[in-house]
Amino acid sequence: MFSLFYGLWKYIFSKTEFHVLILGIDKAGKTTLLEKLKSLYSNLEGLPPDRIVPTVGLNIGRIEVENSKLLFWDLGGQPGLRSIWEKYYEEAHALIYVIDAACPSRFEDAKSELEKVLRHDDLQGAPLLILANKQDLPDSVSADELDRYLDLKKLDERVYMFEAVSAYDGLIFNCSMGIKESVEWLVKVMERSKRTEMLRARAGLTGPGA
Repeated sequence: MFSLFYGLWKYIFSKTEFHVLILGIDKAGKTTLLEKLKSLYSNLEGLPPDRIVPTVGLNIGRIEVENSKLLFWDLGGQPGLRSIWEKYYEEAHALIYVIDAACPSRFEDAKSELEKVLRHDDLQGAPLLILANKQDLPDSVSADELDRYLDLKKLDERVYMFEAVSAYDGLIFNCSMGIKESVEWLVKVMERSKRTEMLRARAGLTGPGA
């Protein structure tokens, strides 16, 4: 009887855990985004931007969003570190790709790396949130301009959202949503994603706490 009630309690109250990759070439603002998310969803202050250094390897962050736990893997974007990205693809439920919208000279590099990521079999069907970051800088391009440049319709069919943001202050520009709301959109998409179903089935898990 105890095991029956425990199973019911776990089914109702346990939280689903999702693994989310934060990728992008170096200096895009990935770690600034992670620290902002940590401060938005916990009582802990994230690192101030002037104390954030380039990621060498991996930063990990954990937050809770409604009935879900999110584990973020923030991976270094320097050319010599991008080869390790694919080691994390297989277990990822979704992807956040960060682009420095104030540095047009590096758009081609950012686009090339994104195309490689989305072509990889181990990320098939993973929902995608693209953030055109650093909108607080005067030379940044709009989300529409960057979206046209990336031309994602030619890549593959997957659920994605594109937003112009400032990870520095947590705002999204020309939109009623903020970074927090964008992540909550990502959670809702992951909850009904076929990729999530696949990962649960592969792990032999069912139910909302899987």
